[in-house]
Amino acid sequence: MDASLSIGGLSIPLRMSQQSFEHGHGSPWQLRNARLAGAATIAVTLALLSSPALAQQGGTTTTATSQQEAVAAPTSQASEDAIRAGTIPVPPPPPGAALPQVDSIIPDAEFNSAIPSLDPSDDPAMNQPLESIQSFERRIATQQSGAKPTEGQAPPANDPALADGDAVEEVGDAPVADAELAAPLPPLDHFEVAPVQFAEDEEAATRDLRVTYAVRLNGLDAADKETAVSLKSQFKGLSALEKGDGKADNVAMASARLTEDSELVKTILASEGWYDPQVRTHLDRTDGPSGLPLNAVIDVQPGKRFTFSEIKVEADPTVPPTLIADNLALKIGEPIVAERVQGAEAQVALALPENGYPFAAVGDRDILLDQDTGSGAYTLPVTVGPRGKFGGFKTEGDLAFDVDHVETLARFKRGELYDSRKVDDLRKALVATGLFSTVSAEPQRTNEPAGDGTEYVTMLVKQDAGPPRTIAGSAGYAAGQGFTVEGTWTHRNMFPPEGALIVHGIAGTQEQGAGVTFRRANAGQRDRTFEAVAEGLRSDYDAYNAITGRLAARVSYDSTQIWQKRLTYAYGVELLGTAERAFDFDAGERRRRTYYVASLNGQVGLDTSDDLLNPTKGFRVTALVQPEGSLGNGFNPYIRARLDGSAYYPFGDFVLAGRVRFGTIQGAARDDIAPSRRLYSGGGGSVRGFGYQKLGPLDPNGDPIGGRSLNEGAIEGRYRFGNYGVVAFLDAGQSYESTTPKFSDMRYGVGIGGRFYTNFGPLRVDVATPLGRRKGESRLNIYVSIGQAF
Repeated sequence: MDASLSIGGLSIPLRMSQQSFEHGHGSPWQLRNARLAGAATIAVTLALLSSPALAQQGGTTTTATSQQEAVAAPTSQASEDAIRAGTIPVPPPPPGAALPQVDSIIPDAEFNSAIPSLDPSDDPAMNQPLESIQSFERRIATQQSGAKPTEGQAPPANDPALADGDAVEEVGDAPVADAELAAPLPPLDHFEVAPVQFAEDEEAATRDLRVTYAVRLNGLDAADKETAVSLKSQFKGLSALEKGDGKADNVAMASARLTEDSELVKTILASEGWYDPQVRTHLDRTDGPSGLPLNAVIDVQPGKRFTFSEIKVEADPTVPPTLIADNLALKIGEPIVAERVQGAEAQVALALPENGYPFAAVGDRDILLDQDTGSGAYTLPVTVGPRGKFGGFKTEGDLAFDVDHVETLARFKRGELYDSRKVDDLRKALVATGLFSTVSAEPQRTNEPAGDGTEYVTMLVKQDAGPPRTIAGSAGYAAGQGFTVEGTWTHRNMFPPEGALIVHGIAGTQEQGAGVTFRRANAGQRDRTFEAVAEGLRSDYDAYNAITGRLAARVSYDSTQIWQKRLTYAYGVELLGTAERAFDFDAGERRRRTYYVASLNGQVGLDTSDDLLNPTKGFRVTALVQPEGSLGNGFNPYIRARLDGSAYYPFGDFVLAGRVRFGTIQGAARDDIAPSRRLYSGGGGSVRGFGYQKLGPLDPNGDPIGGRSLNEGAIEGRYRFGNYGVVAFLDAGQSYESTTPKFSDMRYGVGIGGRFYTNFGPLRVDVATPLGRRKGESRLNIYVSIGQAF
């Protein structure tokens, strides 16, 4: 095949055996020479183009008549020698450039010997214009369609099937239809190189694309009037457009949010019974600069609101027969509202176990919608299961206590109709022990008949005992009491079941001590606690200085952090010996006396408040009576009594709280009563604005000596915002030497406080000042503690 390559106005003749091209055969040496020749020809041409002086020296002549016109090739041997490998001058490298030494891949002599003669007289086709690719493909396809290899010649396309003499042969590749491939190559001196385009600043580009928008939701007004909830409010709370605050990085982002919100509108409408709404969205430009802000418009046509046309429950008979129907609060003709449907089904799921069906299960509902009538046929499958009564108990796992104590915690007996509320109560009691990492109580079938068509159900308690030891600490400050730090070490189950050993200590500026407590919770019956205490305490207050040893035992039914009780009670006994220094009026100075006191005590309380540490409504009343006998100067029996009451009334986030306290000691003279057993007022738990025990009778040195009666009152306004709160309060009180309160010489303290609410109660900081401050009284008093003042 003869062809020429036209580059930059030069027509370079190329030659290859037609037979070798068409049939792809020839020796490897011929193929290699052909490749070398082609490479050399292109290399030479590029060298000529890049070296005009060399082209003139070779005697070449350029004629600029047309792009297809060939240029006469060099004819002399000298010109061929001038462009042979190794003879072309190479420009020197730039000054200072250190170029690496590169060895030749093909030696110059081998390369030159492989280059065919470039004399056009050897092949006239070398001076012919280069055939276009389209013409070349068409000609080759025509030739191959009737090709018949000669003897010894390889078949076309190396496929023996083409040498069978069949007139219908394989057709070559289809002609190239791209016109650009058929067009002549542009001259090199006309070749344009696209300049490098540097990317713009990404932030600037993004800033230019940002858009603002306003949301327009149309067509929901009529639907909103039919519902008990605000559809528009639900949309605003969940909308992607609303969360974007009217800004988007580009129009595509705003459009994506608009599409997401169109689906949200459909979901909201479906939840209220509109199952076939028409929702259309579009972004509109406004008259503002650059058409911003955009209007993100959602047009809604709710369509029909679907209602119940049929309500069907698939279940076995129950006792009573209407148990399911009475608790499935759905009616024919009412709208199909998702929240009401879910609530009704949840009520059925609760009512069945509460009425003797521990294994009942509510299945998946089916609602068949009729688009034409706008109605739905509702079907609910319910597996009722056997009706059961409480049987026995079983327990397994890592046990904190045995099955007998589980039975003590339960508020139901064998033979009672199963009630899931009583099972929930048992679970709460198990958690309240504080002995488990995890614990569960679940019913198990026994198939044991219990009469009346019921069967006994065994309660299986799975225990996973948690770490039994805890270390706890607290700190506080109060005017008159100074700083106190308390710490406890507790083993909650050292003497199972629920027999705890507590070692406690207190270190303060005016009080120090340590003691040991044994406490058994749920002792013999649910919620009853037995406690025995042995402790020693040193106290140093303005009223007295005492070193006391104390033994006490107490049985109580009290509220706890987890379990607040409406009715509480306690009774016990107390023995103490105390050496106390107090003012002796006969001697005119402080003297130490030793007292031995034996006491019985009884307490009862009524609590209707809503929280133990942070009450906001309800009231509390507590009465305490303590018959005592003191051995000092002989045996002196007397009775100590106290009555406390508090009430709470909420006004939104504001709570108005108030309290009163009355106390009396009957049956003994003041001096026959140990100073630590007398009645005092003043301090953080009494009358704020005054020091601890500072109100009441005073000795000649101005120190309190205590009395035999007291009266106190307080009113407090509490306002909470989030986890914080502020408090304003007014306290009043006084103690008296007489055995009954006189309600005279009342002292008042006023102040403000701050609250930080935690999951275990509020942290309290109060600052108060006395009204009508007297000599020796502090201007400000600070109180820090956990829980409200009352």
